[in-house]
Amino acid sequence: MTTSNNSKGKRTIIGFDFGKKYIGLALGQELTGSARPLGAVKAKDGIPQWPDIAKYVNEWLPDLFVVGLPLNMDGSEQQLTLDAKKFGNRLSNQFSKQVIFQDERLTTADAKERLFEHGGFKNLQKDNIDALSAALIIESYFEAQYNA
Repeated sequence: MTTSNNSKGKRTIIGFDFGKKYIGLALGQELTGSARPLGAVKAKDGIPQWPDIAKYVNEWLPDLFVVGLPLNMDGSEQQLTLDAKKFGNRLSNQFSKQVIFQDERLTTADAKERLFEHGGFKNLQKDNIDALSAALIIESYFEAQYNA
């Protein structure tokens, strides 16, 4: 795995909201503790078009990846959790970057609520939801780091 060019606290992060049909992406900056949606890529049974992900990686040159971990409300794993872990491992191997998994419970519901507040039903497009969910996953990771 390649080591980061930036020290902890100054890293650029790409976050992923894993799904079987779409994978949302967002960009985060540790320095500001903020993240913004980038978009979504299509996937077939959880396998993305890797060149689509490579475009984001080559454009933003992240230091690490954060992949949302879809857990049941009681914290237990489900099939989608295992699929997200497999995606994260492939992502790490494909781009030689560290992958950190972050609990993503309730991020989709939160994303839908925020999007609806800022544009109503027309704003609730799948790629908007997935990309904003990815941003919320990164922000959740930042909060966990600052509170550790």
